[in-house]
Amino acid sequence: MDEGVEALAEIKAHQRECAVRYEYIQRRLDDGSDKFKRLEMLLWGVYPFIVATVIGVAVLL
Repeated sequence: MDEGVEALAEIKAHQRECAVRYEYIQRRLDDGSDKFKRLEMLLWGVYPFIVATVIGVAVLL
């Protein structure tokens, strides 16, 4: 019976460690998502300049 209690304690400790690890992973994924959104907004800001440049070159030629 002692081994069963010990095994259960080890499983519970493992579950606690996994919960902490998964929380950290989720936080990193959320941070990466925020960075990706900022990068996406920067790209959308560059598109008008690209279009204006292409149109400007076409008009000048």
